[in-house]
Amino acid sequence: MMSFKRFAWRAACMSLLLLIGVGCAGTKSEARLEVDWEQFMQKQDLVWNVLPEYWYESAYMGNGMLGWMIYKEPGQNYLRFETGDCNVHDHRPEKNDLFHKCRLLTGHFALHPCGEITGGQMRLDLWNAETTADISTTRGKIHVRSFVHSEQMVIVTQLWTEGGEADCRWEWKPAPSESPRWLFAKQNPDWKAAMPEQYPLNPPVEVDSTKTEGVSYQPLQAGGGTAVRWQETHEGDVRTLWVTLKHTYPETNARELSAKTLDDALRTGYAELQRTHRAWWHAYYPASFLTLPDGQKENFYWIQMYKLASATRGDRALMDCTGPWLTVTPWPNAWWNLNVQLSYWPLNASNRLSLAGSLEHTLYDHLDQLRLNLKEPYREGAYGLARSTNFEGASDPVGIPGVDTPAEVGNLTWACHSLWLIYRHQMDDALLRDKLFPLLKGAINYYLYFLREEEDGKLHLPATFSPEYGSAEDCNYDLSLLRWGCQTLIESAKRLQIDDPLIPKWQNVLDNLTPYPQDENGMCIGRNVPYAFSHRHYSHLLMAYPLYLINKEDADEAALIEKSLNYWQSKAGAHQGYSLTGASSISSALGKGNDALSYLNGLFGRFLSVNTLYRESGPVIETPLSGVQSIHDMLLQSWGGKIRVFPAVPDAWQDVAYYDFRAEGAFSISASRQGGKTAFIEIKSLAGEPCVLETDIVRPVFERQGEMIQPIRLGEGVWQIELEKGESCVVYPAGTKPDMVVRPVENQTNNWFGKKQ
Repeated sequence: MMSFKRFAWRAACMSLLLLIGVGCAGTKSEARLEVDWEQFMQKQDLVWNVLPEYWYESAYMGNGMLGWMIYKEPGQNYLRFETGDCNVHDHRPEKNDLFHKCRLLTGHFALHPCGEITGGQMRLDLWNAETTADISTTRGKIHVRSFVHSEQMVIVTQLWTEGGEADCRWEWKPAPSESPRWLFAKQNPDWKAAMPEQYPLNPPVEVDSTKTEGVSYQPLQAGGGTAVRWQETHEGDVRTLWVTLKHTYPETNARELSAKTLDDALRTGYAELQRTHRAWWHAYYPASFLTLPDGQKENFYWIQMYKLASATRGDRALMDCTGPWLTVTPWPNAWWNLNVQLSYWPLNASNRLSLAGSLEHTLYDHLDQLRLNLKEPYREGAYGLARSTNFEGASDPVGIPGVDTPAEVGNLTWACHSLWLIYRHQMDDALLRDKLFPLLKGAINYYLYFLREEEDGKLHLPATFSPEYGSAEDCNYDLSLLRWGCQTLIESAKRLQIDDPLIPKWQNVLDNLTPYPQDENGMCIGRNVPYAFSHRHYSHLLMAYPLYLINKEDADEAALIEKSLNYWQSKAGAHQGYSLTGASSISSALGKGNDALSYLNGLFGRFLSVNTLYRESGPVIETPLSGVQSIHDMLLQSWGGKIRVFPAVPDAWQDVAYYDFRAEGAFSISASRQGGKTAFIEIKSLAGEPCVLETDIVRPVFERQGEMIQPIRLGEGVWQIELEKGESCVVYPAGTKPDMVVRPVENQTNNWFGKKQ
């Protein structure tokens, strides 16, 4: 039966509709997507008209564990096919640092032509997650098609030839099995101080091969080892190279296990492997859809969607600084003071939360290690993460505030914020109760050891470290995270009906924590530590973004955010790519879409490589992924209990549309903007949470399940909509009849990325 409230709403809506001349049948009841996925994705491919060289130009593939990169070896006459496996780590027991428990390189295959390479082309086909290449030589041509299977741990590469290239050959080149940071320091004199005084090498690699097959085994000092196994088969004129990698520890049976994997792949056969591989990717992309009038940004966006699923999966490796594409680098592990967080943000709005399990498992499944990361007097009830860890959360000891320099203590709480966003976009209360609440409680408990009340009656923190800047008492990085953590714990306990004995302590923190230190230029680093020199990290601005503890809904806070942002950006000498994506997202938080796009354009103008990978001192993948979040923040925000549709769209983006995006509270959002005005919004409630919409539609009409309704107006452009789980609501301007179709907008995509000359 229809409730009295719903009947009244419908009657009021009918009266309104009679006045404006639109009936209940004025629009379709549901948004729908019309896109030829294969054709659309073909426009997004990376295309090289000149063969790429180096890591930051290459074609790259992966399945969340195995990685494969293809490029011409600089200064050499062969194509390099670089292998990677996120499982491959050293296990030396002495320390948990970047030399003893780091990721390790595996090696590459060299494809040697018979003639001299004279040119070539390459294409990374995103829809099928395959790379094709045509290599021209003085003797003929070599044609290549390659993929990393989406689910099985096997890499498959076919080649066929023309002219005098029938005898081109493969060669396996194992990599040194030492820390990539050690290898980087050997190549860069400025980094030699980072090398340990004593660093015994791992044993030599053992290679057993013939012309068509082989196995390479790398034993490790600490036990275990890594096997790379391959076999080449022939069918007519087509040659197929099959490759698998396997790492075991402490067991030494990697060779035997790799043999079984390769045998299974050979029995399955190329055609079936390609079919299942493509089927996985064809099911992955339609989880959501975005189209932009800016072809460069649209192309970039879809490459990042490909990159995410290549770099991680729900049951596979954490996204660290390089994903499965490890190379010589000073960053051969996971970094927790920004890198991991930025990498995972795009999964939420894009509705690709199936990939998020890799972050969840890394933290939820290693609580014992997170406790051991703290020094012994502070382990009771507490957890922590230092700056970098392996994939089991093992780090150097977290610093003691006021004692150690640096004491970088906020990283686990910031990681919990990323986990909180994952929860909020799904609303799985069992996850909150059993996993996130205990973890966040332990992260905040470490802070509680050090809070002290001073003469002003406020709670203060001793000196801690603001990432990338320095130490300060009452460090804004930590005050922001501590305040957010206590607030979130109290909200969670109330939702879960948990009478936790620490609730009074958390409330005391919220009531009495010292205000954020600031001066005439905006937010400081901490007490008596102004922002005085260029600082690429926005660690001192976390309260504004991504925590939104201060925000545009308070005019004074909005002014403070803008002043702080402008002053931070005014000292740009040390800024890097993520300084621009952070500034873009902060601008979007203020509703300034033109500024947001301007900052994002700076990423493309200075920092982004031709394949959308990124490097600073060494390669890191988080910054381009954070560029996706900057785009999301222009188009959809859902902090503070409101769904904000098109909150910061730049003027240049007159036509924008997305389908099945996800908002906090587990709402699926589809929306279209045409000619600079919102044409329609559809909201589907997946969990029955309270629904508050903020929209720029001046005279909105609301239609729920095909019936007109009148929601509660909470303010200018803000509406409270009654939606039960499974119900949807369509919103559109009065007097219009939108067709409710999301389709690609016209732009100049045409494969912006790749190497063109």
